[in-house]
Amino acid sequence: MSEHDTIANLDGEPGRAMVLSPASGSAADPIAMAETGVSPGGALPPEDFPGEVEMSLTDHLEELRRRVLRGLLAVVIAAAACLAFVRPLVKLLEMPAQGVRFLQLAPGEFLFVSLKVAGYAGLTLALPWVLFEGLAFVLPGLSRRERRLVAPAVAGSTVLFAAGLAFAWWALVPAALRFLVSYGADVVEPIWSIERYLDFVLLLMVATALAFQLPVLQLLLGALGLINAQTMLGAWRWVVLISALAGAVLTPSTDPVTMLLLSGAITILYLIGVGLVALSQGLRPAQAHGTQSADGPTPAA
Repeated sequence: MSEHDTIANLDGEPGRAMVLSPASGSAADPIAMAETGVSPGGALPPEDFPGEVEMSLTDHLEELRRRVLRGLLAVVIAAAACLAFVRPLVKLLEMPAQGVRFLQLAPGEFLFVSLKVAGYAGLTLALPWVLFEGLAFVLPGLSRRERRLVAPAVAGSTVLFAAGLAFAWWALVPAALRFLVSYGADVVEPIWSIERYLDFVLLLMVATALAFQLPVLQLLLGALGLINAQTMLGAWRWVVLISALAGAVLTPSTDPVTMLLLSGAITILYLIGVGLVALSQGLRPAQAHGTQSADGPTPAA
């Protein structure tokens, strides 16, 4: 046995020895590892998965089918409820287009528009239940550390989704319509199809709300240790390029005003996510230092 492989009693307590960690080669306390629930090999103990249930592949697929059907049923019920209020919703969506006449260019066009608006509204209202069903499916397989991230992630995702809808409604849609109406206003009269207009508004709002989920994704990746703030900040050139491409792809129209606003918002959200990840990284050493101080000083070799 070599010098580095020798088991030595460093604190003088009988029966308590310091062993070498196979991952780092440093000394590790077997009692401390038992208290924290970490095995010498680095594997998490079964107690770290309190909701784990033994199920076959068929049972997993059956549960997934049930939860998908429940989510779809919630969307259908919410959409049916919104269908009763579809006329006020359409009038609300027409508000940014001041001075524009809307036409029904085909028989039944407004009927399909009503179903589409009710579907988007129902999906938005049923989104919390859909998230609940998805989390209920994956939650038994998560560790205690991963479970602590669920509630902040869901709350942050909901708030940012609503913020994305509000940003699109108050900033992107009016800016895009002002540009599109003013361009060529002295040549043509703006008379639009109600279906084309609502497709434009609804797609822009939903795309913006989805783009606003970027900080939540960054925080989850940072909390799981998959990426750090320095790496994120170092890729800012790629972020600017990708945000410009995302602004061009997610924007239903081709006007530069909407694309610049959306790409700028994505870049700002990315930088906010970098700041939040850096803040969470700064809190970890302080928490670790506080835990070490509470346990007492480490014995010197």
